[in-house]
Amino acid sequence: MKKTIYIFSSSAIKRKGNTLCLVKADGTKKYVPVSEVSTLMIFGETTFNKRLLEFLSSNEITLHIFNHYGYYVGSFYPRTHYNSGFMTLKQCEHYLDYAKRLSLARKFVEGALKNMLKNVTYYHRRKGGLSSTLEFLERALHRLSEAGSVEELMAVEGQAREQYYSSFNVIIDDPVYHYEKRERRPPRSRLDTLLSFGNSLLYVTVLGEIYKTHLDPRIGFLHTANYRKFSLNLDVAEVFKPVIVDRIIFTLTNKRMLGSSCFMDELGGIYLNEEGRKIFVEQYENKLKQTIRYGKRIKASYQRIIRLELYKLEKHIIGEKEYEPFVAQW
Repeated sequence: MKKTIYIFSSSAIKRKGNTLCLVKADGTKKYVPVSEVSTLMIFGETTFNKRLLEFLSSNEITLHIFNHYGYYVGSFYPRTHYNSGFMTLKQCEHYLDYAKRLSLARKFVEGALKNMLKNVTYYHRRKGGLSSTLEFLERALHRLSEAGSVEELMAVEGQAREQYYSSFNVIIDDPVYHYEKRERRPPRSRLDTLLSFGNSLLYVTVLGEIYKTHLDPRIGFLHTANYRKFSLNLDVAEVFKPVIVDRIIFTLTNKRMLGSSCFMDELGGIYLNEEGRKIFVEQYENKLKQTIRYGKRIKASYQRIIRLELYKLEKHIIGEKEYEPFVAQW
């Protein structure tokens, strides 16, 4: 099975035959057969050349770059045979037909809210004290059918997520991760830092899966396809944030897996350092590999489920079957 390679420290990436050679600053080398690699995620200061990019492209390996603070910068992805003019036209049709766009956007928000409810319900049964959040999320779900525009849907989702995040003060035992309000650039609290970093990883994971389908990542429905490079991955990620990113955060914080040494204060914000990122990424990879029941007959990993979700979206867009978002069983 192909894997994602994460590069955190300063290094160089070179081609050596049919192998990727990772050279660290101290001169140590690590060789990885290209047949075992699907994605490169670069966080550290890394050098590579055009020859390497050609090699990655010929082997359909995507490369994603993050800056010093863990924010996504951009991607290099190969020109693949999956590109489909027909699918792109259909996506455009669904975007330009406002009723069709609104219908799909509503589905993404519905999936997000239902998965938030799964998390809150689980912890309410264990700890109590979350009945008001459950009621708020239930009301938000009912309001979706009344929303007459994408902007109204975004407003409902934003209000629901704010209430949902406030429930983290009950779910998470460690007061260091107390939630007050969401702040992104820069993140002002450790919880903001974990949310931002985890969401960035998920956006890139979904983007990588979109490249393996006929869908065009530039055409989203909930998030406007404007001057940003990609928006479809943001749409799909909404469904999976509660069951992937948030559950990872619950594990990391309640098990006290991230100490003060895992964070750094810079430019008025709080960020994960290399040690913290490695710990988070290890949990993230474990979560993507976790196998659960998907539908009535299938067991699949979360990574595979993201791809299956995209296939469902393709069927919706070409008129085969209406899209229903993934909702976790618990």
